[in-house]
Amino acid sequence: MKFFIQSRNDDLSNKLMEDAKMYLVDFGLTFDEEKPDIVLSIGGDGTLLHAFHKYKHLTSSVAFVGIHTGHLGFYADWKPVEIEKLVISIAKKEYDVIEYPLLEVTINYRHEEDSSVYLAVNESTVKSPDVTLVMDVELNGMHFERFRGDGLCMSTPSGSTAYNKALGGAIVHPSLEAMQLAEIASINNRVFRTVGAPLVLPKHHSCLLKPVKGPDFMVTVDHLQLLHKDVHSIMYRVANEKIRFARFRSFPFWQRVHDSFIDSDLKE
Repeated sequence: MKFFIQSRNDDLSNKLMEDAKMYLVDFGLTFDEEKPDIVLSIGGDGTLLHAFHKYKHLTSSVAFVGIHTGHLGFYADWKPVEIEKLVISIAKKEYDVIEYPLLEVTINYRHEEDSSVYLAVNESTVKSPDVTLVMDVELNGMHFERFRGDGLCMSTPSGSTAYNKALGGAIVHPSLEAMQLAEIASINNRVFRTVGAPLVLPKHHSCLLKPVKGPDFMVTVDHLQLLHKDVHSIMYRVANEKIRFARFRSFPFWQRVHDSFIDSDLKE
């Protein structure tokens, strides 16, 4: 089996990276940055997002596992003191692979035939360099609304606990192949109206954003911030590809939600 390790690059993460690499090589695994079978992410959820985008072309073959060196994350659930236990489980292949939906983002341009296509683990947002974003929103080819506001956010189920939650979106279980559109500070008055609520769209639906005001937009894809010029439209779909996680023990999604947002280390 081939492996790679992505570190957050702080002292603790780098020390764990070196220890894990030494242990895994001793167990007969091969360090391979080009085409690993499993990627260990040591740091936080952001570190795992960086690891995914490094290997997004290997979605069908690579699996990810996270070790957190800060706060417990949704994608990084192993503790530093468990590194030896994790390494042994990897060496013995004592894990199952689970898959979470991804978001496909396609940006089409007004004067170019080529499009830019991205995959997002958490979400993609669209904002205007101007004060107000004005976009026509089409659902399955039907005009739904003209949005005016700060921006729009399309999230995956696993990303529904991130920026989407801060925007008042629903938390969606990642077993559901769906995507969720949430508004960022929409303008609603007697003249301008939006639905004013997040929309959860199933896999077979599409969402097309068409610019009404201005051709240039700031588009984020997870941690990536990209300025796209001369945009004709932005298409969102649930991707055919999925992100694969190596799961060594049961850690239910709702338990993760509870531990992240409700539970506390301070017990009464």
